[in-house]
Amino acid sequence: MYQQNKIGSTNKDWVIIGLYALIAMIGLICIFSVEYRSNDEVIKSILGFKKNYSKQFYYFLTCIVIATFILLTDSKFFTATPNLLYLIGILLMLATFVVGKTVNGSKSWIPLGFMNLQPVETCKIFASLALAKYLSQPDLDFSKTKSQLIASCICFFPVIFSLLQNETGLALVYFSLLLPMYREGFPAVYLIIGAFLGTLLVATLLLTSVQLIVSITLIAVFIIYFLNRKIKRNKKILFTIISVWIISLLFSVIAVPFIFKHVFQKYQADRIFSMVGRDNPYSNDNPATMNLDTPLKNHAKSDNENYNVKQSKIAIGSGGFFGKGFLKGTQTQGDFVPEQHTDFIFTSLAESFGFVGCIVLMGLYLGLLLRIVFIAERQRSTFSRVYAYSVAAIIFFHIAVNICMTIGLAPVIGITLPLMSYGGSSLLTFTVLIFILVRLDADRQMVLR
Repeated sequence: MYQQNKIGSTNKDWVIIGLYALIAMIGLICIFSVEYRSNDEVIKSILGFKKNYSKQFYYFLTCIVIATFILLTDSKFFTATPNLLYLIGILLMLATFVVGKTVNGSKSWIPLGFMNLQPVETCKIFASLALAKYLSQPDLDFSKTKSQLIASCICFFPVIFSLLQNETGLALVYFSLLLPMYREGFPAVYLIIGAFLGTLLVATLLLTSVQLIVSITLIAVFIIYFLNRKIKRNKKILFTIISVWIISLLFSVIAVPFIFKHVFQKYQADRIFSMVGRDNPYSNDNPATMNLDTPLKNHAKSDNENYNVKQSKIAIGSGGFFGKGFLKGTQTQGDFVPEQHTDFIFTSLAESFGFVGCIVLMGLYLGLLLRIVFIAERQRSTFSRVYAYSVAAIIFFHIAVNICMTIGLAPVIGITLPLMSYGGSSLLTFTVLIFILVRLDADRQMVLR
């Protein structure tokens, strides 16, 4: 009979624990380099809980305690409580509308005195567990539309509250849960449709509405021309092409303006358009607001809107190949990069340790992701496998978007760098995500549901 693992069991994946500790320590060093000044008393500052690096140090110690507690918990606890935890997460998100604290225009924080809890951040844990619980049901037929809709609702229900709290960036994170759903049999056609709509969205940034309508129509005409013989044999092909053409036009003319006016915040929409050198045609204070055919411009938006990214690029570029050295970064020590301890923490590493330091960090992240996928594929339990892929998808999304933000390849939407960025909620969330996985993997010989 299978024996429950002890805390000292060799079944614990110490590789992933080691990678977690290394990345978290690098994060502490980077946050320290951002705030440290030559006249600071280091020991006194760390113990004082006043500096951000001091707070992050205590958050890290707290996370170690929580991680130990998770490793000591019976793995069956995580299969028995996902629905309850998911409900608690939703209730916490609702609570922010009553007792929430507004930070940077987003009322998504619950003040706890020593830290601010962000339910939309921590709810990623509960959504991952709830999805794993649902997909691990022995009698579930995931090929049925009903099952796919229920799984999608579990993933995307928190998105509604995220958008209401002006947390568009964190709302997008939940779409990463499509990966574990795809691994369990979610039809690829839905992902193709999503990729098509995403491509169409990008096209709306580059082209005026008239150019886009003409382009879509010409593409449809060419397809009909080249498939003429097949269309004569099967009229359904023509119906499908016309349907896609109509949907594409409606998406471009109706859905896209709605998204930029009512889903994205104005500054987010401005930054998205500024990336392609175009004024935001949907901005109320734009003189071209009523004219959706605003031409593509060769100049960027104002310095205020692009200041963060510009300073971020300067900091990364100034690091060169080997970096300027620890505590020697001029951009970092000069406070030129706003929010450098949170969303732009990557710039601190790049300036201090250069291209080599960035490659080392990327190697650690890659090792972490590959290890999680390896762990996922060795599970006997569907529950553990789905949860593992959820963790990998969430971490990958955060890494990709955050680094693209810092180098100007993505709009600044408030996505933290896992285990690196300052913040108790973020560090706690990724710690719990990873160590629940470690605990489930320790019982990988069991079939958990």
